Amino acid sequence: MSENDFDAIRPYHQQEIPDALKRIVADPLFQQLINYLFPSSQHDILTKKLIASKTTDEFQKSFMLPVIQSIIDKTATNLSESGIENISENTANIFIANHRDIILDSAILGLILVKNGFKTSEITWGDNLIFSPFIEDVGKSNRMITVFREGTPKEMLNNSIRLSAYIRQSITKRNQSVWIAQRKGRSKDGCDSTDPGVLKMLSLANDSDLIASLKELNIIPVSISYEWEPCDAMKVRELYVSEDHEYVKDEQEDLVSVIGGVVSKKGRIHLTIGQKINPYLDNIDNEKRKNDVLQDIACLIDRQIHKNYRLWPSNYLAYDLQNNTTRFSHLYSQETIDIFSKRLKNAQEMTDGDPEKTNRLFLNLYSNPVKNQLQLR
Repeated sequence: MSENDFDAIRPYHQQEIPDALKRIVADPLFQQLINYLFPSSQHDILTKKLIASKTTDEFQKSFMLPVIQSIIDKTATNLSESGIENISENTANIFIANHRDIILDSAILGLILVKNGFKTSEITWGDNLIFSPFIEDVGKSNRMITVFREGTPKEMLNNSIRLSAYIRQSITKRNQSVWIAQRKGRSKDGCDSTDPGVLKMLSLANDSDLIASLKELNIIPVSISYEWEPCDAMKVRELYVSEDHEYVKDEQEDLVSVIGGVVSKKGRIHLTIGQKINPYLDNIDNEKRKNDVLQDIACLIDRQIHKNYRLWPSNYLAYDLQNNTTRFSHLYSQETIDIFSKRLKNAQEMTDGDPEKTNRLFLNLYSNPVKNQLQLR
């Protein structure tokens, strides 16, 4: 494929950045954003630095990284990391990550990369989340790759082939890492699992041996865990409705989820960068059917994501409540119990239905990471 084939999905080229930043500053949403995140004394300085930016790196350092840091400062009690030693600046990787928050999962990885001297990754972003020209300008200035979610079967296949080719060129030609969620949409039941279809998409642009094709992309699993799940009540409501009939999103629901994820209290956050899966791919039986090989690789990624997930008191409490045990009671306090109860009540009010069903779904969301780790022992 030629570079022109990627125009609909690629981030902005450097020469497109200055005009995009002017549009960002002129948009009313920009002022609303900085009003929420920064004291008025910083507004002029922040705006001037933003307008003076000429490249993606300058835009991120002058605006996006302060934005993400401010969100964390306002809504989290601590951000920690591990596994940074598993990457090097000389090798581009695909970070296949569990997905708990629409914006913050990839943004927090970017913040951690920059703080440790690395360039941020490109990030895949569904076109359903591009609500306005402002979002598009911010995203494409911030290394966003647009993923088209809808279309005829032929259009969807062509979209997947184009996306696969673009990502492969980013890794192999431009030495540019990429973040992608392990499946479409956020995990809503707390049981992070990789969709083999994501791996199949990544292999489309290279028709050689499947294992060799994926090795070329340097896949690294990434786990992010929040002590208090962003939008937990909304996730439970969606699952509640989905058990009875097909769930149809409200017109503004994606926007509400984005805002909810940004402003909700998250407690502690931990992100782990796992180990490259290339050495383990040699143990996969490449003689199996392609779909079986993809499933085996997905399980390989899942094991790392589950193992590296940081369990919090909220997770242990949910496990004990769900299993009517005190097995992990030494790992949570009355404060955790009180916060958990309030959030569960919020979920019950949002579903406005059978409380036992709501309780089950809410407890699953927080307890499944514990179950996943117990299965690895």
